[in-house]
Amino acid sequence: MKEISPPRPPAGLPHRRLCLAADVEQYSRLDTRTQSAVQSELVRMLDEAAALSGLDRAAWTRQPQGDLEFAVLPETTPEDAVLGPFVHHLAVRLRDCNARPAAQRVRLRMAVDTGVVADAALGHAGPAPVAVARYVNAPQLKVVLATLATADLAVIVSDRLYQDVVRSGRQDLDPAQYVRAHVRVKEFGGYGWIRVPGHGPQDVRSAVAEAPVPMPSPDAGAPSRTTLSQYVHQGAAVGRDVVGGLTIGLPVAPPPAGSGPAR
Repeated sequence: MKEISPPRPPAGLPHRRLCLAADVEQYSRLDTRTQSAVQSELVRMLDEAAALSGLDRAAWTRQPQGDLEFAVLPETTPEDAVLGPFVHHLAVRLRDCNARPAAQRVRLRMAVDTGVVADAALGHAGPAPVAVARYVNAPQLKVVLATLATADLAVIVSDRLYQDVVRSGRQDLDPAQYVRAHVRVKEFGGYGWIRVPGHGPQDVRSAVAEAPVPMPSPDAGAPSRTTLSQYVHQGAAVGRDVVGGLTIGLPVAPPPAGSGPAR
């Protein structure tokens, strides 16, 4: 009797996939020839880091964007291999590249998330591609790389990946090396965890504390129910929410005594 194969899912059906974005810092300041050389270096380093980590780059669905590569990885990709060995080998490749005499220094911001992804006319659609695009442009990640001048790579992973993978005790992953940041970019808001290979969490934490916190847009909807406590430090209000997140902004005056909640 002939075995009947199960029906294939229709093309474009959403799947849960790992998404990654690697963005070159201060790329727009380079001239055309140097930009071209940096793009080649970025592809080479990503290829080598993947090969050394046992990842098949040929199976990645990649969207090059000049100074940035966005990639959707195969469903079978081990997430700990990306967050552990791949990040390690990429940091080593960057260090070696930047140690060459007269080489143009290449510094990267990288963001990783997992979630629903669907093929679309211009690439991919779904919450994970959007989240990765926002995470890689997080003000905290940019400030960390700008502040830690000797760092070549700053990585941010979504809270989902941190909780499910980093904290699970997987090999090569140390939860203590990650620092939490509340990311708000455009309409996106969520927690991410930042790690800088070669730098301890205290260095990262100090840099994150210097990052500006964008105010929500007027059409962002109702304010969060998260309770904040505040104190003033050097002319800025520093608040911690009930689960430990750090926010920094202008001092907020306390409401007049006896006044009720704003209406």
